[in-house]
Amino acid sequence: MIQNGYSMIITTCADKEAAKAIAKILLEKRLAACVQMLPVESMYVWQGKICDDHETILFIKSKAGLFDEIAAVIKENHSYEVPEIIQVPITAGLPEYLKWIDECVE
Repeated sequence: MIQNGYSMIITTCADKEAAKAIAKILLEKRLAACVQMLPVESMYVWQGKICDDHETILFIKSKAGLFDEIAAVIKENHSYEVPEIIQVPITAGLPEYLKWIDECVE
């Protein structure tokens, strides 16, 4: 796990309503500065079968050290047995944008 700096956490939800519910919790708890949601079509293997589903993907901008707390919120509020929760480090960014993340999250 990345301890310092900033990251983007990615997860997918079954629908837009579920995605918005998770986004709202993360923003209210000040664990994220921004959550972007987009419709996607996902193909994946689950329990030995190829699945093809429409989902909503979330791009969660935050501090890297908050990953465990963000993952816990997602797991607690997610309908999937094994939700995608991955962290991608932000290795560079506009300083003003990164400062804004600092101001928005705790």
